[in-house]
Amino acid sequence: MRVLVTGGAGFIGTHVVEECLAAGNEVVVVDDLSSGKKNNLPEGVPLYQVDVADADAVQQVFELVRPESVVHQAAQISVSRSVREPSFDARSNVLGLLHVLEAAVQYGVRSFVFASSGGVLYGDVWEPADEDQPPAPVSPYGISKLTGEYYLQFFAREYGLRCTALRYANVYGPRQDPHGEAGVVAIFLQRLLAGEAPVINGDGKYIRDYVYVEDVARANLLALEGEWEGFRAYNVGTGLGTDVNQLESGLRQALEEVLREQGRELELPAASYGPPRAGDLRSSLLDAKKIQRELGWRPQVTLEEGLKRTAAWFAGRKN
Repeated sequence: MRVLVTGGAGFIGTHVVEECLAAGNEVVVVDDLSSGKKNNLPEGVPLYQVDVADADAVQQVFELVRPESVVHQAAQISVSRSVREPSFDARSNVLGLLHVLEAAVQYGVRSFVFASSGGVLYGDVWEPADEDQPPAPVSPYGISKLTGEYYLQFFAREYGLRCTALRYANVYGPRQDPHGEAGVVAIFLQRLLAGEAPVINGDGKYIRDYVYVEDVARANLLALEGEWEGFRAYNVGTGLGTDVNQLESGLRQALEEVLREQGRELELPAASYGPPRAGDLRSSLLDAKKIQRELGWRPQVTLEEGLKRTAAWFAGRKN
């Protein structure tokens, strides 16, 4: 199967690329490299440096590549920027998606997988939300993800394109960008390795469902390989809640263990507390029973193991 991965040089995208290659697929990547990194890609994977908001450029890539399946990871991912610049968010997350969907139909793509988001769709939930939870986005970013799912439903119904929306929980792991608002695990690790105190927003009692990136990549492959017709949406999470205070403590322990194994001595400063971040959800948890039941997916990497793997990657990168 020839798979086109948009945003394939990014954090999640590179892991999706590796998962598809390991399954014996041919992979081509589209990425504008605004946040993705070419050197994260496996050697020999073709990369087209294209902005998905450029409809003509997207058409040219599809004409050259003729993919059989598409995994659409390309997106503007900053919630705060979406609030400041909703038109910029829509340009990438709505128009960009539409350009890829239109090209997919024109060139006979069979399967289309879209990176959606459970947290921004469901709002504050204190028990794991399943896919029937009414959407309640509170930011342009969340609105764009919900709009994207509606467009997938339309393309599935109108053109017979098999579409899957994967509603991610909080994804973490190696290669996550520590810059910006996304990726608290990466941000904390970068600060600790630099000898700086991680800053916890508010009281730190913000509960999230953390899912390891390799598990997320596997969910993408299973969705690509599915044989149903029409549109389906699946949550991709663990259903387990961890607040930021617990995360920081677990991450600190993981990093200390990694440093001991490497024979390194590094004093890790205690966390400090800053003001709460406006608009942060108090609790976001996903029920992933549907994807377990229908695709056989379940998370394989525990949070403890995932944090240690991530700490080891960042510590090695620091060296």
